[in-house]
Amino acid sequence: MKKLMDKVGFYGVAGLYLVLFGFPFVITIVMSFKSQMEFLGGNFWGFPSTLFFGNFARVFASNFPRYFANSVFVTALSVTISILAGSLASYAIARLKLKYAPYLLLFFMVGMMIPVHTTLVPIYQLTKAFGLIDSHWGLILPFVNFSLPIAIYIMTSFFREISISIQESAIIDGASPFTIYWKIMLPLSTPAISTVAIYNFLTCWNEFIYSMTLLNTERKKTLPLGIREFFGSETVNIPAVLTAILIASLPIIIFYIFAQEKVVNGLSAGAIKG
Repeated sequence: MKKLMDKVGFYGVAGLYLVLFGFPFVITIVMSFKSQMEFLGGNFWGFPSTLFFGNFARVFASNFPRYFANSVFVTALSVTISILAGSLASYAIARLKLKYAPYLLLFFMVGMMIPVHTTLVPIYQLTKAFGLIDSHWGLILPFVNFSLPIAIYIMTSFFREISISIQESAIIDGASPFTIYWKIMLPLSTPAISTVAIYNFLTCWNEFIYSMTLLNTERKKTLPLGIREFFGSETVNIPAVLTAILIASLPIIIFYIFAQEKVVNGLSAGAIKG
């Protein structure tokens, strides 16, 4: 009886969370298939009388595809660089027996304690000094900088849990430290990589303040700025605005659906010795 009550309680709480967090997403999907006239006619919460695809046509007829492509480029490059740099640093800290490895890890961990937006002014000055204002690289480099601490923290923990005998066997076979990293440690760390990728993808994809500060021209703007521009031109057309938000959310949702199992494994890395 107790097990039954535990299951009822668990699924009850899970169902409550599903309703609370799923309801806005469902409403966004429903609204995106409504016309502006139907929405203004009083059908706020109900399903559309007929499926209306004009909102999607309106979004893609704007500069939205360019904003979307810019965000894909900036985010993909930022996440890739942070994973490669973070995994190299993590491998050195966890496996190369550096004398000051604990202090090096602490140095990176301090970066997690600094609020990101407190660095806006110095990063703007540095970006301006290097001539990278209104450049995607001027946005990518700060994104990589913000992403490294969490990447190094997660991947260092994961590397430490990989059996040392695997590394010792590779050394006996004549493998160099880089070969061990590239052909053994990195493939084994896909759960940690997925966790880092999801976390940093979400952070970079949604970043607004730095994009607004460092990018000026229309053709360089990323998706958060694009949604603001689209909202400015379509303020009263709520279904079209929600359609833009839905399209902007899809990459993160799809990415997480395919990587969720590895994400869970990565988050639990270090919790169990083995």
